[in-house]
Amino acid sequence: MANFLAQIKPFHWQVFLDIAIVAVIIYQLLMLIKGTRAVQLLKGLFTLLIVSVLSRQLNLTTLAWILDKVWAMLLVALPVVFQPELRRALEQLGRGKFITMHPATAGTEELKKLIEELVKCSQVLAQSRIGALIVIEKNTGIQEFVDTGVKIDGVVSSEFLINIFIPKSPLHDGAVIIRGDRVAAAGCFLPLTQDNKLQKDLGTRHRAALGLSEVSDALILIISEETGVISAAQNGGLIRFLDEKSLRDLLKNQILVEKASGYNPFRRG
Repeated sequence: MANFLAQIKPFHWQVFLDIAIVAVIIYQLLMLIKGTRAVQLLKGLFTLLIVSVLSRQLNLTTLAWILDKVWAMLLVALPVVFQPELRRALEQLGRGKFITMHPATAGTEELKKLIEELVKCSQVLAQSRIGALIVIEKNTGIQEFVDTGVKIDGVVSSEFLINIFIPKSPLHDGAVIIRGDRVAAAGCFLPLTQDNKLQKDLGTRHRAALGLSEVSDALILIISEETGVISAAQNGGLIRFLDEKSLRDLLKNQILVEKASGYNPFRRG
């Protein structure tokens, strides 16, 4: 016991304060990037690091040499790749909002209610021939697209969503982005797909939905203003002519089943 006390005696309160500050900074940085595509990039870098260490341990000379060259290139490329996240961090630091509270992950009951509200909303919009674009964020963060719209942070309800997409309303032309069980933003701009083989009868909403689905794993619902057809885009593909049952089944499979399969610590609630 005396030896143990002798070992911890040199530690002063400044050491614990130093550790606490560093821990808070690391936590806030993780929270800052978890709403962006930088999370997937970090996972790729971590995988690359593991392969690099293993190649050296197993004396895989050629592989180790190639990975050394890759790391040299990454040192130059990383500031460019992470430029949006670095800008956000500096902006929040400048506004004094670097340390913030982060929302909890939505529970199963909240997600079930979200699905029913989305189904109800989609049916009303389709019957009324009101165009809409609804993005459901999943594991890949899309904060950069949230930032292009008007921040809302409101509870999802069919009435709320319908009012957003009413023609000539201020936000009806953009996309609504849903994070967890809340509306994160409305009037958001999405990237258009570069696929030249897309059917000519598909308009800007479908092209924007496919464009976002090509750079993230988000599920995007599209209601056509011309035909009232409900479609969904994901992973660069398009599912058209969804009725009430097929839409509900799709949402349950993409939202509830995925949640039950495991918890992702980098997923925003």
